[in-house]
Amino acid sequence: MNVDAGAAHTQRSVFQMSTLAWAIVVLALIAGYFGFKTGVDFSANWIWMRPEYSHGILIPFIAAFLVWQRKDRIERLPFTGSWLGLALLIAAAALNLMGKLAALFAVQQYAVVVAIYALVLTLVGGRVFRLLWVPLLILLFMIPLPEFLLQNLSAQLQLISSQIGVWVIRLLGISVYLEGNVIDLGVYKLQVAEACDGLRYLFPLMTLGFIMAYFFQATMWKRILVFLSSVPLTILMNSFRIGVIGITVEHWGIGMAEGFLHEFQGWAVFMASMALMLCELMLLARLGARGKSWREVFGLEFPAPAPKDAAVHERALPRSFLAATAVLITVATVAHLLPERQEIIPNRSSFVDFPNLLEGWAVHQEPLDPVYRDTLKLDDYLMATLSDGRPPSIVLYVAWYDTQRAGRSTHSPRTCLPSGGWKIDSFTQVSLPGAVMHGRMLTVNRAVTSLRTQRELVYYWFSQRGRVATNEYMVKWLLFWDSLTRNRSDGALIRISMPLDDGAALEAADARLREFTRRIAPRLDAYVPG
Repeated sequence: MNVDAGAAHTQRSVFQMSTLAWAIVVLALIAGYFGFKTGVDFSANWIWMRPEYSHGILIPFIAAFLVWQRKDRIERLPFTGSWLGLALLIAAAALNLMGKLAALFAVQQYAVVVAIYALVLTLVGGRVFRLLWVPLLILLFMIPLPEFLLQNLSAQLQLISSQIGVWVIRLLGISVYLEGNVIDLGVYKLQVAEACDGLRYLFPLMTLGFIMAYFFQATMWKRILVFLSSVPLTILMNSFRIGVIGITVEHWGIGMAEGFLHEFQGWAVFMASMALMLCELMLLARLGARGKSWREVFGLEFPAPAPKDAAVHERALPRSFLAATAVLITVATVAHLLPERQEIIPNRSSFVDFPNLLEGWAVHQEPLDPVYRDTLKLDDYLMATLSDGRPPSIVLYVAWYDTQRAGRSTHSPRTCLPSGGWKIDSFTQVSLPGAVMHGRMLTVNRAVTSLRTQRELVYYWFSQRGRVATNEYMVKWLLFWDSLTRNRSDGALIRISMPLDDGAALEAADARLREFTRRIAPRLDAYVPG
């Protein structure tokens, strides 16, 4: 029921639910659980176990506290409901269904959050929702980035942290050489791997920065600055940590980069980052505070108790919320009755059977290091050096995946090459007339790379269920579409490279690599099916 504006500051409305109302809410929660179960389970059982997202399990409780903090304002307003929330819920259900059919967990996880927004909107209405949108927005911080974005971000942070860390080491006069993400101290080599990319600090500190900005009672630019500063602060502090590790290893040995000391350094850097963010907030608070107390500036208040003489009104459940409950029950029923889709994995020849002699080219297969195999999560691969008697030899690498779901996907050379110290001097796409794969003419990525005095010419492309792609983002779209429509997510990365000898003409190298690609591409159809 409506409460007049004049009495709004002295009256409150209490949501006094009957047994039937409680039953409806319980049914809604059950429906939501079953309808979006896969996305929730995947978050709890895998993502929140990863160091980068270990803070995610706390975010729902933080959001609940932020909502409770506004209890005194919420209880003075009627719950009017909103039919817009029902439309949003239907969109979330459709998103969840697409994610379930495509077996893409990230889509289902976002559907869970959108469904929560929709349910709240159908219950409280637009006026109360405007009080809650920031506490609800924080729920997005428990949803991970898509895996391919996470891989690219990790690779870039490894390079940046390595470069700044080496700068810190050199400040103390220590001789050091940097090759990609490998710090060479002479006696020891330190690799800035995924565990040292800083993501396990970045996401928690971004969440903390968001919460600080929310409580900070200041102008908008100051609050935005507090939040955004968490990114460069994380990068700088993680780089400083890498520099300190390099310095301690130089003086006291490799043990300083392993075991308890390594973990303790990470914990100390995280705590120091939190302290620096708090110092930043205190400095900003002094700018234009005009004598406000710290409590007034930071805004950490508890809800005021309702006046003892306030009139109590019973809230009726809005029709939009009842309709949303019916939609959720329907979605739950459909999701529960849908059979689990068994992904189609095509028949193919194994690279174990790849010939040792191919049209005059001698093929010498080489094993991948177990570290790389574990990182890439390959189902099959070919790493081979081919020679026709004329130098230089050509290296053929094919990474095959039976499935690219649940965080498994091809790694782009544009990300991996710089991590190994290789610099990409030029990068283009070229069409190769006469080179055919899956019955289609090839267009490939062409890169000229260098490492110290070494140079290489590289062709690579992605084979995705009968399609050839050169753009990493197009690969992800094709993966989603084919998972949804064809129930397939297999695919491969194919890379052909050749060293460029000193004085070798690039045009001649291109001609040689193009001719090789024309010969090899049709042969790969049996190993990389369309």
